[in-house]
Parts: sequence; structure tokens; C-alpha cells
Amino acid sequence: MGGLKYIFITLLLVSLLASSGCALFRERSPSHASGEPINPEWQPLYIDEEVGDTLLESELVEKVAPAIVSIFTGKVTYDIFLRPIPETGAGSGVIVDPKGYVVTNSHVVEGAESVEVILSDGRRFKAVNWATDPWTDLAVVQIEGKDLPFAHFLINSVERLEELEEVIAVGNAFALPGGPTWTKGVVSYLGRSIEMPNGVVLYDLIQTDAAINPGNSGGPLVNMAGQVVGINTAIIAGAENIGFAVSTDTAIPVVSDLVKEGLVSSAWLGVLITTVTPAIKSQYDLSIDYGALIIELVSPSPAAEAGLKPLDVIVKFDDEETNTARELVAAIRSHEPGDKVKITFWRGGEEMNTEATLIQRPLP
Repeated sequence: MGGLKYIFITLLLVSLLASSGCALFRERSPSHASGEPINPEWQPLYIDEEVGDTLLESELVEKVAPAIVSIFTGKVTYDIFLRPIPETGAGSGVIVDPKGYVVTNSHVVEGAESVEVILSDGRRFKAVNWATDPWTDLAVVQIEGKDLPFAHFLINSVERLEELEEVIAVGNAFALPGGPTWTKGVVSYLGRSIEMPNGVVLYDLIQTDAAINPGNSGGPLVNMAGQVVGINTAIIAGAENIGFAVSTDTAIPVVSDLVKEGLVSSAWLGVLITTVTPAIKSQYDLSIDYGALIIELVSPSPAAEAGLKPLDVIVKFDDEETNTARELVAAIRSHEPGDKVKITFWRGGEEMNTEATLIQRPLP
């Protein structure tokens, strides 16, 4: 295994500095929830099926600004003499329901003991509940509001957007007092994936050159129709405006699960994979030039029990072709824990088959 190399880039998760790997995928896990499901009967109102009409910039600000919130968190830690040390944090969020459901990043509220939400009109609310999914860096915070303004998410934004299309990042940059900060840029890349050192993979990301600053975590990335296409989550430290937003491809189902269940249920195979490219094929002397290469395997796991090994290349999952790592991740996500699946893979120059029974992903 000494020949397996990880390529890491330095990322700033807006409020944290971390390292990250390129083009590696690991399946996401269920969340830690701070409370019970927010609303098991929730019927979302915030999803748009079609791209809206382009707005003037002044119209876009008027439409989106009321739904943008600032989020402030607090907790108490203790020094070696057991003296309390208050700690605070700040981020952004976007309201997605008139009853007061706010979408933000998991890293904004994770570990918090108190969460305060401040609307753009100055109203302040103490959060009554929040649920997080650290494996997608998404969270939903509940405040007790009524008839609140809310934003609309464009469904399947990775497929709807185009590279070089204009987008705007909105958020509570540097926790500055007053309203949200707006930065304009373009879509630089669609469907980017990055792995964090703790094993968390964020995939189906929108890469943008719109400036994303500390405090923008959890704020929306919107198109020129004022529709949310992503949730701002990370930048590459030291680079010139390379930022990432979790696309609505990921965000919409995760938000629904967090509101209705308080966690994200997800089937798990137990592999770390990357897409086979010409460079990967050459580096590992593979016999095929497509598929999802297993870089690392968790043991015990369904993959280990099925006899899979590092350097196996999965090309079909339950009769569904998986030419890329992204396709394999999507195929796994389409199943439920307990499903028995057939896996076709290449080991050396031989095509082989096995079966695995998926399980609920272990808690982080």
C-alpha cells in the first residue's frame, strides 16, 4: 500500500483551516442531531423546478436579502484549572421555510451550546433545535418565527448551471454589523469533490471565483434569478478566489432528512475511491481506463466482507454502470441499509463479481 499516495490541498473552511485531498470520494454518514426531528410532516416550499428570469442586481438584493441571516454560537470550555472559558463563533444561513427553518453549515453550529439567529431586519431569535450532517457540512437550525421570508433553492443546480455563469455569494462576512455582504463572480467548475483529513468528502461542489470570506460559512450562492444554487462552505487558502459551495443536488435531500428525521440515513459500503483517469491508470498499472478505483477499504465493512481489496476497480453496482467515482457514490446513495447488491469489478486483468449487504453508515 506504500504506493498509494494522497494529494492534499490546503482549505480554509471559512472559519477553520484544514487540509483536503483532491478527487477522492468517501460515502457520507448520518448526522449527530442536537434534538428531535424538527418537523416529521414537513412539506418543503423552497424548491424551484425551473430556472427563474434574470433579475437586475437591485431586484436580486431586494428578493434575497430578507432571507439571509447571521448566526452566532456560544459554548464554554475549561482550562487546566477548571476555569470556564467562553467561546463564540459566527457564520451565515438562509431561511427556507416561513416557520423558521434555517440552512447553514454543520461546522458553524457543531459543538455549540447556544445558537442565536439574527435576521437582516435586526430581529433576534434563540435557536430551539438544530440538526447537523458533518459528512455534507450541512445543518438545519430551527427558530420560532412566523411568516418569515424564505429563499428558493433551484433543484439539481450542477446540471442547471454552466461554467462562467454569473453567481453571487452572500453572507455575514467577518461578522460585520449590518446587512449581508455580496460578492459577484462566475462558476469556475461544476461537480468538484474534495476530501478533508478527517475522512469527510464533500462532493458535487460548485467551484466559484466569487469571494467567500470568513463568516460566509452557511450563506447561499445564488444565480442571477436570485435562486439558491449552493451553500458556501470552503475556500482554498492562499489561492486567488477559489471557493466551493455545496450544490442543491446534495443540499435539498439532506435538508429534507434533517428536518423530518433529525439525521441523514445513508447506506454504506466502506470504501474510499477515486475515478480512474489516464494518469491513475498509468500510476497503478491498471488494465482498464474507467471505473471507481478503491484507494482504501474499511475493515470490518460490507466491502471487506464481500472480498473487495484496494486497487480493485468497481465498474458496475447492482447492474448500474459506474464509470466514475461520482457514479458509484450516487448508486450507493440510491440504496437503503440492508439492501443486498451485486458488484462487478476488475482485479488485475480479470473481471470478477461479488455481493455485499449494505449497512447504515457508522456515526462519525
